Amino acid sequence: MVFFLIKECALVKKGVKIMRKKLLLMFVLVIFVLTAIACSGLRFSQLASEAGDFHPKRVIIFPLEMVMPEGTKEVRAEVEKNIEGALIEKKWFTFVAGTENFNRQLLANEELNKAMTEYLAKLQTVNFSDPDLSKKIGELFNVDAFLMASVDSWDYIVVKDDKKAFVGMTMKLYEASTGKLMWKAGYDIKEDYMLIKPDLTKVARDVTRKLIAYMPH
Repeated sequence: MVFFLIKECALVKKGVKIMRKKLLLMFVLVIFVLTAIACSGLRFSQLASEAGDFHPKRVIIFPLEMVMPEGTKEVRAEVEKNIEGALIEKKWFTFVAGTENFNRQLLANEELNKAMTEYLAKLQTVNFSDPDLSKKIGELFNVDAFLMASVDSWDYIVVKDDKKAFVGMTMKLYEASTGKLMWKAGYDIKEDYMLIKPDLTKVARDVTRKLIAYMPH
């Protein structure tokens, strides 16, 4: 009788251990799922009336503008590479020049450097895309369009006790020959997490791909 009681007790203990393992596994899976959940959304996407006839083949990416203080040189370079890679991946364009190409040509060409300085000064101070300067820059770079991107949000935030990795970006596409803004859009991703903070550069890569999907080509 005692033997059977001991055996039954051992079986109960074994069952409890198995149950604990299953519960632990379920807990880990729940954390994984919750970490992967992302709240995302298109803030806006606007096309110029002429965009229907705009089909650029050669595009250059201007240096990324990062609003948040965490935008270190390394982070900026990685996000710029992500943008370049996402455009090449689409196979919409015959030529995509990244920011490394952009900077290299600026250093090598004084005329281009001067035109870029004047163009960006007007664009940033009075929001005027000078058509003459734009055309000149397009010819010197040998491209049909300029892509400008900015990171508007780059942070870990808490919303109603929920932890989120928050990245928001805006992109603008200009026609080089006219200086016209053909398209602009903004997209945010707020990725939920519990214990492990998601890598913001990876979140930014997802934002980039979402944004580019709306780009005219």
